[in-house]
Amino acid sequence: MREIVHMQAGQCGNQIGAKFWEVMSEEHGISAAGEYIGDSDLQLERINVYFNEGMGGRYVPRAVLTDLEPGTMDSIRAGAYGKLFRPDNFVFGQSGAGNNWAKGHYTEGAELVDAIMDVVRKEAETCDMLQGFQITHSMGGGTGAGMGTLLVSKIREEYPDRIMSTYSVVPSPKVSDTVVEPYNATLSVHQLVENA
Repeated sequence: MREIVHMQAGQCGNQIGAKFWEVMSEEHGISAAGEYIGDSDLQLERINVYFNEGMGGRYVPRAVLTDLEPGTMDSIRAGAYGKLFRPDNFVFGQSGAGNNWAKGHYTEGAELVDAIMDVVRKEAETCDMLQGFQITHSMGGGTGAGMGTLLVSKIREEYPDRIMSTYSVVPSPKVSDTVVEPYNATLSVHQLVENA
């Protein structure tokens, strides 16, 4: 089977990723507890692309959830589909990146990226035939932009022949959160052109 390892970085990436897994679970007939409750063989046909089959027939997303602060992780765990994910696949720091691309890429994110790569490697090793990786992140913040692009470059280095697909949220000047979003996005695009 051609498996995909999904990653989500930062607040925006995790919020989009949480919705992605909700939709994937519904499409494949998987309950919030990971049990198959569908009614069609078609739902199970390609389920191994995104899900690992665990003990007792429970399906677990092949997902790595990362952030530089625990807030978003806590809300995902407390959400309706929080029990779906493997607890070891939540990798987060305590400090945050403060909407600073350099903090996400060079300091705070760089301290956490080895722990994230360990989880990514573990997920990749469970695959029969790894097709590639996908990441959801924003390009305007510090964690999604800075650490997200660092993660993409580390994965490109370690898995040069695999597909890398990014779902990158680009900031808009019309609904801007912070004044540094254009800088974060510019630095991110440069990294993504090189590695994605």
